[in-house]
Amino acid sequence: MQVRFWGTRGSLPVAQRAGAIRGKIARALMAANGRSFADEAEAGAFAEAELDFATWGAYGGATSCVEIEGGDGSFIICDMGSGLREFGLDAFRRIAQEGHSRTYHFFMSHLHWDHIMGFPFFGPAFDPEATIIIHSGHADAETALRRQQEEISFPVPFEWLKAKFEFIVHPADETFEAAGLSVTLTPQYHSHDSYGYRFEAGGRSVVYSTDSEHQPDNMESEKVFEAFFKGADLVICDTMYSLGDTVSLKRDWGHSSNVVAVDLCHAAGARRLALFHHEPTYSDEDIQRMHVETVRYEELVREGRRPLEVICSYDGLVVTV
Repeated sequence: MQVRFWGTRGSLPVAQRAGAIRGKIARALMAANGRSFADEAEAGAFAEAELDFATWGAYGGATSCVEIEGGDGSFIICDMGSGLREFGLDAFRRIAQEGHSRTYHFFMSHLHWDHIMGFPFFGPAFDPEATIIIHSGHADAETALRRQQEEISFPVPFEWLKAKFEFIVHPADETFEAAGLSVTLTPQYHSHDSYGYRFEAGGRSVVYSTDSEHQPDNMESEKVFEAFFKGADLVICDTMYSLGDTVSLKRDWGHSSNVVAVDLCHAAGARRLALFHHEPTYSDEDIQRMHVETVRYEELVREGRRPLEVICSYDGLVVTV
């Protein structure tokens, strides 16, 4: 299985400001310390080897959209955030160059705007040979997508889309087969409800669990998530806030912290954790700092358990499971 991250921010898309780019360039020049490079490739190799990711790269600004490869050859996508536009363009490329299937399976965590805002710009929705199957725990998923296309919000009505659409509502905690994967969804604490998904195929498992608040003073209620995450090869988890924020200013906002994500993954015996749904006000340096702190926290509380690899998702990251 392979996981591609097309959008990793939460709440709303963000873009790099000119000042942030200037700061990256300045830090890179300082690190180069007058060194010259034969070409751009050599300069790029230096950047990756000598600079931290927040300087030579970027975590990106698109909202939630994650692709999973490893089923029956269909496209498999979690959520329709603004990252969906770029995924759609790449899907056209793969169809043209590789003869990829034109069937798309979407698995919706919930229907808040940052998780559906990419749909009006999803090119394959206009392809008459495409089949788009939308899986959800919400009975009103079709209503949400149609309402977003109404004239007051967007100039292209849903009826103008040419693809064949199918909406399937699944009961919680019941495993079903879709796109060559075994899939289970479970309810999560979030406004208007949210659902986490567990995907399994060929002895591998990926959990997609975003927009889920795990309150650290009520961890007994989290036993269901320990079971849901159990032994997962990769857990993509909502880590939008610090622990301090989740227990004070942002309690009941429907999001969780890096600390609780590590604790749950340890308890579940998961192998790898991907920090996800980054706070839109955080700079690349802020996100990188949280990643470093999370890695250190995992080391401190491991206590004889199998090491949990902690990675930080960014737009464009590809992970092989």
